[in-house]
Amino acid sequence: PPAGLLQVVKQCVRVPVFVMIRPRGGDFLYSDREVEVMKADIRLAKLHGADGLVFGALTEDGRIDTELCTALLAVCRPLPVTFHRAFDMVHDPLVALETLISLGFERVLTSGCDSSALEGLSLIKRLAEQVSVCCAPLGGGITERNLQRILEGSTASEFHCSARSARDSGMKFRNPNVAMGASFSAPEYSIKVADVAKVRTLNAIAKNIL
Repeated sequence: PPAGLLQVVKQCVRVPVFVMIRPRGGDFLYSDREVEVMKADIRLAKLHGADGLVFGALTEDGRIDTELCTALLAVCRPLPVTFHRAFDMVHDPLVALETLISLGFERVLTSGCDSSALEGLSLIKRLAEQVSVCCAPLGGGITERNLQRILEGSTASEFHCSARSARDSGMKFRNPNVAMGASFSAPEYSIKVADVAKVRTLNAIAKNIL
């Protein structure tokens, strides 16, 4: 997020705020210039009150980039750090988890190396049981319809999801001939927002299980 968003969020909420460090979409193999951007973003996030950082980096053969992760972790200190769903693109998730623990990551976001946490449930359970000191929050396709099944079947103690919905724009004049993004982008006059009702429902489900 831009620094302005982080500042405003910190003013509005009391829960810890972890900032995602990702200079672009796509894969998790970064150039030297992109690494410099990531380091600069980490410094800015710390300056503006981030409570923790979230990032991930892989080598070209699908392993954890230990050299880069070590360098970025050094910039993050003393804040806690989570490895994001780059984990779902690794060559060997069991080996990757051990690597992340040895590097000092406190959390891992994963859908079990599958399209959603429900499909990856068996691997998520194996990862959670592999080592008790690593919390593996779930991510990917989690909704109020499947959260109970996923938490009960995974033994994970935390979960991660977008909990968002689409909100119609307040614009009254709309130009149907112009698109500000690619053809597959979200509609110009639809806004994705965090859905308070979904968040409350998910929290209620989790509190009954965890």
